Amino acid sequence: MDQPLPTHEDWMQMAIALAEEAGNVGEIPVGAVVVNAMGEVLATGQNRKQRDQNPIAHAEMLAIQTACRRLGHWRLNECTLYVTLEPCPMCTGAIIQARLGLLVYGTPDPKTGTIDSVFDLAASAASNHHLQSLGGVCQEQCREQLQDWFAQHRARKKQQSLVS
Repeated sequence: MDQPLPTHEDWMQMAIALAEEAGNVGEIPVGAVVVNAMGEVLATGQNRKQRDQNPIAHAEMLAIQTACRRLGHWRLNECTLYVTLEPCPMCTGAIIQARLGLLVYGTPDPKTGTIDSVFDLAASAASNHHLQSLGGVCQEQCREQLQDWFAQHRARKKQQSLVS
């Protein structure tokens, strides 16, 4: 009997697990997964900005780079990127440049989201690719993961300032 194909929610759960790993080592918990049209994982990524001291080490950027290396080319038009947080301008730019077929994200980012929240970079005149996107997949879980991490982060900083 054939196994059912994974759903958007299944892939997002993988991204959420990657985000959890990142959060556990002090990174903002964002995870990303690139899947090809046959349902195979090509690449994963999680925020590594602090660990690598690299401002472009966002989960999406790392996953896109790995997927391109694995495929041997830069066009990901037959792929889907799953990411727990709506991408920022830099990541949206990379998503557009990679010609991703579909972007699926968890929770909106009202400060820097450039798919639906602040503005839609993919729909602007600056975009040379029509990006299809689906937001709000496992939104509650993704939002809570980020809110919990930031609450704990603020509490640790407050505790450290009291000890100092």
